[in-house]
Amino acid sequence: MFELLDREILGIITLTLRMTLLSTVISTILGVPLGLWLDHAQFRGKHIVVLINRTLMASPPVVIGLVVYLLLMRNGPFGFMGLLFTLEAMIIAQVLLLTPIICGIVYTASERNSSHIRTFAKTMGASKFQTQVLLIKELSNEIYFSIITGFGRAMSEVGAIMIVGGNIRHHTRVMTTTISLLRNRGEINQAIFLGIILMLIAFAVQLIAGFLRKRERRINENF
Repeated sequence: MFELLDREILGIITLTLRMTLLSTVISTILGVPLGLWLDHAQFRGKHIVVLINRTLMASPPVVIGLVVYLLLMRNGPFGFMGLLFTLEAMIIAQVLLLTPIICGIVYTASERNSSHIRTFAKTMGASKFQTQVLLIKELSNEIYFSIITGFGRAMSEVGAIMIVGGNIRHHTRVMTTTISLLRNRGEINQAIFLGIILMLIAFAVQLIAGFLRKRERRINENF
Protein backbone atom coordinates (compact mmCIF):
# COMPACT_ATOMS: atom_id res chain seq x y z
CA MET A 1 0.00 0.00 0.00
CA PHE A 2 2.30 2.71 -1.36
CA GLU A 3 5.04 1.11 0.76
CA LEU A 4 4.02 3.22 3.77
CA LEU A 5 4.10 6.54 1.92
CA ASP A 6 7.08 6.43 -0.40
CA ARG A 7 8.94 9.52 -1.62
CA GLU A 8 6.65 10.07 -4.62
CA ILE A 9 3.49 10.00 -2.51
CA LEU A 10 5.03 12.37 0.03
CA GLY A 11 5.86 14.72 -2.85
CA ILE A 12 2.25 14.54 -4.05
CA ILE A 13 0.96 15.32 -0.55
CA THR A 14 3.37 18.26 -0.21
CA LEU A 15 2.37 19.68 -3.59
CA THR A 16 -1.32 19.31 -2.68
CA LEU A 17 -0.85 21.24 0.54
CA ARG A 18 1.15 23.98 -1.20
CA MET A 19 -1.48 24.42 -3.88
CA THR A 20 -4.39 24.34 -1.45
CA LEU A 21 -2.93 26.67 1.15
CA LEU A 22 -1.60 29.23 -1.33
CA SER A 23 -4.82 29.37 -3.33
CA THR A 24 -6.89 29.66 -0.13
CA VAL A 25 -4.72 32.48 1.24
CA ILE A 26 -4.80 34.43 -2.03
CA SER A 27 -8.56 33.91 -2.40
CA THR A 28 -9.11 35.07 1.18
CA ILE A 29 -7.05 38.22 0.62
CA LEU A 30 -9.17 38.97 -2.45
CA GLY A 31 -12.57 37.61 -1.45
CA VAL A 32 -13.07 39.00 2.07
CA PRO A 33 -12.44 42.68 1.19
CA LEU A 34 -14.50 42.29 -1.99
CA GLY A 35 -17.42 40.86 -0.04
CA LEU A 36 -17.31 43.67 2.53
CA TRP A 37 -16.95 46.31 -0.19
CA LEU A 38 -19.77 44.89 -2.27
CA ASP A 39 -22.15 45.19 0.66
CA HIS A 40 -21.14 48.77 1.54
CA ALA A 41 -20.77 50.16 -1.99
CA GLN A 42 -23.72 51.71 -3.78
CA PHE A 43 -23.58 51.94 -7.58
CA ARG A 44 -25.76 51.38 -10.61
CA GLY A 45 -25.89 47.76 -11.66
CA LYS A 46 -24.87 46.41 -8.25
CA HIS A 47 -27.50 43.68 -8.40
CA ILE A 48 -25.97 42.51 -11.69
CA VAL A 49 -22.53 42.26 -10.06
CA VAL A 50 -24.04 40.29 -7.16
CA LEU A 51 -25.81 37.99 -9.62
CA ILE A 52 -22.58 37.43 -11.56
CA ASN A 53 -20.71 36.59 -8.34
CA ARG A 54 -23.41 34.11 -7.30
CA THR A 55 -23.25 32.54 -10.75
CA LEU A 56 -19.47 32.18 -10.41
CA MET A 57 -19.94 30.56 -6.99
CA ALA A 58 -21.66 27.67 -8.74
CA SER A 59 -19.56 27.65 -11.90
CA PRO A 60 -18.40 24.18 -13.05
CA PRO A 61 -14.69 23.72 -12.28
CA VAL A 62 -14.01 22.29 -15.74
CA VAL A 63 -15.29 25.52 -17.30
CA ILE A 64 -12.93 27.60 -15.15
CA GLY A 65 -10.12 25.21 -16.00
CA LEU A 66 -10.88 25.56 -19.70
CA VAL A 67 -10.89 29.37 -19.47
CA VAL A 68 -7.52 29.39 -17.70
CA TYR A 69 -6.18 26.87 -20.22
CA LEU A 70 -7.21 29.09 -23.15
CA LEU A 71 -5.60 32.11 -21.49
CA LEU A 72 -2.32 30.33 -20.72
CA MET A 73 -1.95 28.11 -23.78
CA ARG A 74 0.94 28.88 -26.12
CA ASN A 75 -1.24 30.88 -28.53
CA GLY A 76 -3.28 32.48 -25.75
CA PRO A 77 -2.95 36.07 -24.49
CA PHE A 78 -0.73 35.00 -21.57
CA GLY A 79 1.01 32.11 -23.29
CA PHE A 80 4.31 33.97 -23.26
CA MET A 81 4.47 33.50 -19.48
CA GLY A 82 4.86 29.74 -19.84
CA LEU A 83 2.57 28.96 -16.89
CA LEU A 84 0.49 26.17 -18.40
CA PHE A 85 0.98 22.77 -16.72
CA THR A 86 2.63 24.31 -13.66
CA LEU A 87 1.73 24.75 -10.00
CA GLU A 88 1.10 28.43 -10.70
CA ALA A 89 -1.53 27.59 -13.32
CA MET A 90 -3.33 25.33 -10.86
CA ILE A 91 -3.28 28.06 -8.22
CA ILE A 92 -4.72 30.58 -10.71
CA ALA A 93 -7.58 28.20 -11.51
CA GLN A 94 -8.19 27.57 -7.83
CA VAL A 95 -8.24 31.29 -7.03
CA LEU A 96 -10.81 31.90 -9.76
CA LEU A 97 -12.96 29.16 -8.22
CA LEU A 98 -12.55 30.12 -4.56
CA THR A 99 -12.66 33.92 -4.61
CA PRO A 100 -16.35 34.18 -5.66
CA ILE A 101 -17.28 31.63 -2.97
CA ILE A 102 -15.51 33.51 -0.19
CA CYS A 103 -16.74 36.86 -1.51
CA GLY A 104 -20.33 35.61 -1.74
CA ILE A 105 -20.42 34.18 1.79
CA VAL A 106 -18.90 37.32 3.30
CA TYR A 107 -21.22 39.58 1.27
CA THR A 108 -24.33 37.69 2.37
CA ALA A 109 -23.29 37.81 6.04
CA SER A 110 -22.37 41.49 5.82
CA GLU A 111 -25.62 42.38 4.05
CA ARG A 112 -27.58 40.70 6.83
CA ASN A 113 -25.72 42.22 9.79
CA SER A 114 -23.72 45.28 8.75
CA SER A 115 -26.50 47.86 9.10
CA HIS A 116 -26.95 47.08 12.81
CA ILE A 117 -23.21 47.02 13.41
CA ARG A 118 -22.63 50.32 11.60
CA THR A 119 -25.52 51.96 13.46
CA PHE A 120 -24.10 50.82 16.79
CA ALA A 121 -20.61 52.05 15.82
CA LYS A 122 -22.02 55.41 14.77
CA THR A 123 -23.83 55.90 18.08
CA MET A 124 -20.56 55.15 19.88
CA GLY A 125 -18.75 57.79 17.82
CA ALA A 126 -16.48 55.31 16.06
CA SER A 127 -14.42 56.39 13.06
CA LYS A 128 -14.73 54.68 9.66
CA PHE A 129 -11.67 52.59 10.41
CA GLN A 130 -12.96 51.59 13.85
CA THR A 131 -16.33 50.73 12.32
CA GLN A 132 -14.67 48.50 9.76
CA VAL A 133 -12.62 46.75 12.44
CA LEU A 134 -15.77 46.18 14.51
CA LEU A 135 -17.58 44.85 11.43
CA ILE A 136 -14.82 42.34 10.74
CA LYS A 137 -14.79 41.22 14.39
CA GLU A 138 -18.55 40.74 14.44
CA LEU A 139 -18.46 38.81 11.18
CA SER A 140 -15.44 36.73 12.18
CA ASN A 141 -17.48 33.50 12.40
CA GLU A 142 -18.84 33.96 8.89
CA ILE A 143 -15.42 34.93 7.54
CA TYR A 144 -13.91 31.85 9.17
CA PHE A 145 -16.65 29.70 7.62
CA SER A 146 -15.99 31.20 4.18
CA ILE A 147 -12.27 30.44 4.44
CA ILE A 148 -12.86 26.86 5.59
CA THR A 149 -15.39 26.38 2.78
CA GLY A 150 -12.85 27.69 0.28
CA PHE A 151 -10.14 25.43 1.68
CA GLY A 152 -12.40 22.39 1.39
CA ARG A 153 -13.23 23.25 -2.21
CA ALA A 154 -9.54 23.69 -3.04
CA MET A 155 -8.57 20.42 -1.38
CA SER A 156 -11.20 18.42 -3.26
CA GLU A 157 -10.87 19.99 -6.71
CA VAL A 158 -10.07 17.73 -9.68
CA GLY A 159 -11.47 19.03 -12.98
CA ALA A 160 -9.89 22.47 -13.23
CA ILE A 161 -6.44 21.46 -12.03
CA MET A 162 -6.46 18.39 -14.27
CA ILE A 163 -6.97 20.65 -17.29
CA VAL A 164 -4.41 23.34 -16.45
CA GLY A 165 -1.96 21.13 -14.55
CA GLY A 166 -1.97 18.08 -16.79
CA ASN A 167 -1.46 15.64 -13.89
CA ILE A 168 2.23 15.38 -14.77
CA ARG A 169 4.16 12.93 -12.61
CA HIS A 170 6.65 14.58 -10.21
CA HIS A 171 5.47 17.99 -11.41
CA THR A 172 1.74 18.76 -11.15
CA ARG A 173 0.24 15.54 -9.82
CA VAL A 174 -1.77 16.15 -6.63
CA MET A 175 -3.79 13.86 -4.41
CA THR A 176 -7.17 14.23 -6.11
CA THR A 177 -5.78 13.71 -9.61
CA THR A 178 -3.75 10.74 -8.35
CA ILE A 179 -6.90 9.18 -6.89
CA SER A 180 -8.67 9.69 -10.23
CA LEU A 181 -5.74 8.11 -12.06
CA LEU A 182 -5.65 5.11 -9.72
CA ARG A 183 -9.37 4.60 -10.15
CA ASN A 184 -8.99 4.62 -13.94
CA ARG A 185 -6.27 2.00 -13.62
CA GLY A 186 -8.49 -0.15 -11.44
CA GLU A 187 -6.18 0.20 -8.44
CA ILE A 188 -9.09 0.79 -6.07
CA ASN A 189 -7.32 -0.16 -2.83
CA GLN A 190 -4.57 2.39 -3.45
CA ALA A 191 -7.14 5.02 -4.37
CA ILE A 192 -9.05 4.38 -1.14
CA PHE A 193 -5.85 4.52 0.89
CA LEU A 194 -4.89 7.86 -0.62
CA GLY A 195 -8.44 9.13 -0.14
CA ILE A 196 -8.23 8.30 3.57
CA ILE A 197 -4.96 10.23 3.80
CA LEU A 198 -6.61 13.19 2.07
CA MET A 199 -9.47 13.15 4.57
CA LEU A 200 -7.07 12.89 7.52
CA ILE A 201 -5.10 15.89 6.25
CA ALA A 202 -8.30 17.91 5.85
CA PHE A 203 -9.38 16.89 9.36
CA ALA A 204 -5.99 17.86 10.82
CA VAL A 205 -6.13 21.29 9.16
CA GLN A 206 -9.63 21.80 10.57
CA LEU A 207 -8.39 20.91 14.06
CA ILE A 208 -5.47 23.32 13.81
CA ALA A 209 -7.67 26.12 12.47
CA GLY A 210 -10.23 25.51 15.22
CA PHE A 211 -7.53 25.56 17.90
CA LEU A 212 -6.07 28.83 16.60
CA ARG A 213 -9.53 30.37 16.45
CA LYS A 214 -10.33 29.40 20.05
CA ARG A 215 -6.95 30.74 21.14
CA GLU A 216 -7.65 34.04 19.39
CA ARG A 217 -11.04 34.28 21.10
CA ARG A 218 -9.50 33.73 24.53
CA ILE A 219 -6.90 36.43 23.87
CA ASN A 220 -9.59 38.89 22.74
CA GLU A 221 -11.73 38.12 25.79
CA ASN A 222 -8.78 38.76 28.10
CA PHE A 223 -8.37 42.21 26.57
